[in-house]
Amino acid sequence: MVLEHYISDLLYRYNCVVVPNFGAFLTQKIAARINDTTNTFFAPSKSIAFNEQLITNDGLLVSHIAQSEKITFEDALSQIEGITKKWSQKLTEGEKLSLSKIGLLWAGAENKVQFQPSSEVNYLTSSFGLSSFNSIPVTREVLKEEIIALEEDIPFIISPEKRETTSFRPYLKYAAILLLALSTGLTGYRAYEKGMVNERLVRQDAQKEVTRQIQEATFFNTAPLELPTVNVDAVSNAENNTARHHIVAGAFRVKANADRKIATLQQKGYKAAYYGTNAYGLHMVTYDRYENAQEALSALRKIKRTQSSDAWLLSEK
Repeated sequence: MVLEHYISDLLYRYNCVVVPNFGAFLTQKIAARINDTTNTFFAPSKSIAFNEQLITNDGLLVSHIAQSEKITFEDALSQIEGITKKWSQKLTEGEKLSLSKIGLLWAGAENKVQFQPSSEVNYLTSSFGLSSFNSIPVTREVLKEEIIALEEDIPFIISPEKRETTSFRPYLKYAAILLLALSTGLTGYRAYEKGMVNERLVRQDAQKEVTRQIQEATFFNTAPLELPTVNVDAVSNAENNTARHHIVAGAFRVKANADRKIATLQQKGYKAAYYGTNAYGLHMVTYDRYENAQEALSALRKIKRTQSSDAWLLSEK
């Protein structure tokens, strides 16, 4: 089994792929850019980063391999652990680990893992088929010199012109200039007022989006993170100690929002419960919990298909 191939497949669809007991590969969108020095245009893409502190199994990579290889969840997890042990040993011995289409890993100072992403693959699907190219700068100096030479050769003769002394024409000219200035000022003011209204609407939409993301607690950061921990003492469903696989519906900063989410899921027939708080103080809510990993995966696929694609599996050791 070539583990890096399955990681590469998931990076097209997800922003975070966790390799259990090894680390996580994260992606972030980069806008299109131009190199002014080389006149090179680069299409929008995804940058890849590595975080060795995210090692908790979220079930994404294991379930994908189990489904592709047609093996059980436990067998897939066992094969992944065998491969990651070899990877860790190779890094400990000072060797560089090259993962195809992902990047290069090696141990740096204080045994911290360093990562250099590969540039051969663009994982942003919306940029499929777009590649970088160089543009040729436009030069206009030759044409300018020719025009100057023509102006020097062609004689210009200014013929005198008699002005008609009519009493109303100067006033009409000034009136036309005044009307033109008034109309231009009115048009500019309307455009300015419309721009201010659009700016206020954009700010309101942005504020709503920020509030929604804070309430749902959806975070992404390529910087090294502290390993999230869950306050198990506050788990409301601790009476079932044998249930190790939990399908997480979301995490909320406000406890009342978590309670409303539990009530909504219970009305839909789920055994929703309050799991506890994580290291960020967010209240976690689960759809259900299972003792068997295969049953949990089956329920997770159904929930992703029918309820929410953001649901994920939390497996306790």
